[in-house]
Amino acid sequence: MKNKLGYINVLDKIFIEWLSISLISIFCLLTSNIINAQSLLEYQNQAANQNPGLQAKYKAFEAALERIPQVKSLPDPNFSFGYFISPVETRVGPQRARFSLTQMFPWFGTLKASGDEAALNAEAQYQSFLEARNKLYYQVAESYYQLLELERWLELEEDNIKVLESYKSISTSKFENGETPMADVLRVDILLKDAETNLEILQHKRRVLLTRFNKLLNRDELTEIILEESLNVLEIDFNKDSLISNNPSLHQLNALIDASKKQQELVEKQGLPKLGVGLDYVLVGERSDLAPPDNGKDALMPMLTVGLPIFRNKYNAAQKEAQLKQEQFILQKEEQVNRLITDFEMADFDQKKQLRILRLYEQQITETEQVLSLMFSAYSNSGENFDEVLRMKMQLLKYQKLKATAQVNHHISVAKLNYLTAKKH
Repeated sequence: MKNKLGYINVLDKIFIEWLSISLISIFCLLTSNIINAQSLLEYQNQAANQNPGLQAKYKAFEAALERIPQVKSLPDPNFSFGYFISPVETRVGPQRARFSLTQMFPWFGTLKASGDEAALNAEAQYQSFLEARNKLYYQVAESYYQLLELERWLELEEDNIKVLESYKSISTSKFENGETPMADVLRVDILLKDAETNLEILQHKRRVLLTRFNKLLNRDELTEIILEESLNVLEIDFNKDSLISNNPSLHQLNALIDASKKQQELVEKQGLPKLGVGLDYVLVGERSDLAPPDNGKDALMPMLTVGLPIFRNKYNAAQKEAQLKQEQFILQKEEQVNRLITDFEMADFDQKKQLRILRLYEQQITETEQVLSLMFSAYSNSGENFDEVLRMKMQLLKYQKLKATAQVNHHISVAKLNYLTAKKH
């Protein structure tokens, strides 16, 4: 077994991981006193410390560690006591009672193989914990960015209502002066009602997203969060090799493959004879009719025991079981590699696609604002084509929302890539 998978090194890795998380948490705590908004990294570390599902994964790992000293220990010795109801007469006196102590020893290397298998299973549990932690980081990031998108949509909808109210005021004034028809006032009024309804729906949705985010951190569902004011969007190059070398789910399957190999080795050794040593102590009474040498002397008898594993069916079945498990985990690893590569390519494509869409929407917004300004100036002078002004305003709102969504989708894709490549946060 590789040294890195031993019991001590498993604990070393946990200590290093705990130390890194603690240092990050301390850094985030210090920086939070400088800025008001909590960063995504801070929320992710809070979730890692408080999420019950992740804590359960860690408890499973700790339980697996406790298995190691159990399987590496010798079986308990056997002690027996026997009393002769009818004493057995011997030359030196009657045997009255017997004490026996026996200790069995498995074949050489059996305990080490058993401990190695348990250590590998503990390593698999630890990698399962890391996978769950990375997935939790991704879920927190996804929920965080969705809240950011919602907040941006709320701002846009509130601004839209203000602009429509000003349009309504202008169109009403022009109608009262006989410059425009009543239809212009009704058109803007319809859009205002739509905007107010959309705003109300978004406010209700915010409660749902806030609940989801807070429950990932295992805290009160209505706890307010302070979001970052802006998102920097940059194309990020990810190393595809790290997808295979760093992903905990693959490390978990590697550990399980090695554990199944150790299980085969363990079964082979369990199928070899077991050795035992023991000691019998017999209480002997004195003879009253004669006085032979050593009269009444207690007897002490060392013993050697050999366990013969002659019923081979169970050992053959255990060997086959370990071999089938190994084949199972190899196939699962192959499937997991294929899935990870597919997910990586899709997420990488999506982050690049969102960047290009974002550039398009930024251009569309700039040009639409220019057109809207010109059209509104024309309407202010002539009182005509108000429906085109409103249509262009709705088009602008659409592009602004799509831009916010593209920014968020880009960051969610990057978070997905961080999760797949197990990139440190």
